Amino acid sequence: MKTKEVAGKTKWSIDLAHSEIGFNVKHLMIAHVKGAFKKFDASIYTFEKDFTTVEVDLWIDVSSIDTGNEKRDEHLKSADFFDVQHHKQITFTSSTIGNPDHEGNHELWGELTMRGVSKNIKLNLQFGGIAHDPWGNEKAGFTVTGKLTRSDWGLVWNTPIEAGGLMVGEEVSILCEMELTNIGQSDLTMELEPVTLVKILKNV
Repeated sequence: MKTKEVAGKTKWSIDLAHSEIGFNVKHLMIAHVKGAFKKFDASIYTFEKDFTTVEVDLWIDVSSIDTGNEKRDEHLKSADFFDVQHHKQITFTSSTIGNPDHEGNHELWGELTMRGVSKNIKLNLQFGGIAHDPWGNEKAGFTVTGKLTRSDWGLVWNTPIEAGGLMVGEEVSILCEMELTNIGQSDLTMELEPVTLVKILKNV
């Protein structure tokens, strides 16, 4: 019995020390509040090292939200916003990725689930390239950006301000910096049956 090596998927892990999932939202109609999620991970695969074939299953621990203000963070975790007690994770599962434009930006489409609501979204992904660190690990870098309307996922809390308008903006800007580490490629083995003269004659 002969075997044939067939190229499989390459697995990548997030280098958490060099990655960040951040966001900002308008406050009082005049400034922006920035924040980040400190705990997240993903299952990421490509065909060999071709990131136009990337498959992403990302999860975020909502309770790890950090805006630099403990009181505000507790409000964001409450039922007014993310309702962490009933919805502990935000997830994103990629579906398709478009070809790069002249600046090297891709459109990354997928399903974002937040506060129990799932919707398809489009993100912009810029591939920074592949390099090796001083210890020989192969790394890939990305910047992911996008904009969401928070009320689409049931995050509708707000309060009017004296000057007119609302305290919290509707639009949320996303900025993620991702550094991935190549974990290795899983080669599939295909069994090939020997072709004998008897089998050839049977097919004649």
